[in-house]
Amino acid sequence: MELINSVNNQKIKELVKLRKASERRAKQLIIIDGAREIELAVKSGIEILELFYCPSLIKKEKIEFFGIIPEKITEVSEIVFLKICYKENPDGYFALARPKNLSLEKIKLSKDPVVVILEAVEKPGNLGAIIRTAYAVGVDAIIVNNNQTDIYNPNVIRASEGFIFKQQIIIASFEKTVIWLKKNKIISYAAATTGKNNYTEEKLLGPVAVILGSEADGLSEQWLKGADKLIKIPMKLGIDSLNVSVSAAVILYEILRQRSKKIKK
Repeated sequence: MELINSVNNQKIKELVKLRKASERRAKQLIIIDGAREIELAVKSGIEILELFYCPSLIKKEKIEFFGIIPEKITEVSEIVFLKICYKENPDGYFALARPKNLSLEKIKLSKDPVVVILEAVEKPGNLGAIIRTAYAVGVDAIIVNNNQTDIYNPNVIRASEGFIFKQQIIIASFEKTVIWLKKNKIISYAAATTGKNNYTEEKLLGPVAVILGSEADGLSEQWLKGADKLIKIPMKLGIDSLNVSVSAAVILYEILRQRSKKIKK
């Protein structure tokens, strides 16, 4: 194992550059900050290129290397670790990895799948929260249209608590998504204030897709016209929208409630 004590080390300088999304995209790399997130990534088959750890920041009695071979492990001093990490209260683990790039054709679906489609979601924290909720509910896949943020942004990974690595996430165009939905006989429900029925009034028991728009602008006209149905979340006068991650949680847990009720019967 290598030991790095200087922030002027060339490898550390390259890691610092990866704070920029453009650098990560150009090099097809992601950075994973935290033991829990790294462990989930390893278990999900994410290729870990290098693991960096700082013994003085690790609170556990035993240092964990997650099955990563020694040749890929580097010990760093505390000052170096604080230079490369993102977390305000780091736990001493940081990894460089290769992202998974899935396509629509490679999505694996259950018998009655639930799919989330996100259009132009901008805030990493919201995307991460949706991923975490989707995993908790048992969503089969998340499809991102008109992507406005780096899916593997460190803030997305943190907000998802690492469950981004356990979820099928695909970037695809509106046109290809519509074709894929029809091919798989999935009924699409777009969340919009113009929806005729409340989300609780729809039977969401078969293959369904929930479509959610950006925090600022909602859904585009192409989805408002292209979805099979428009649904709404009832709100008091004076409020015209909810945070997109909240809207996702509300609708997804209604789907879970309806399906759990059906199983009990």
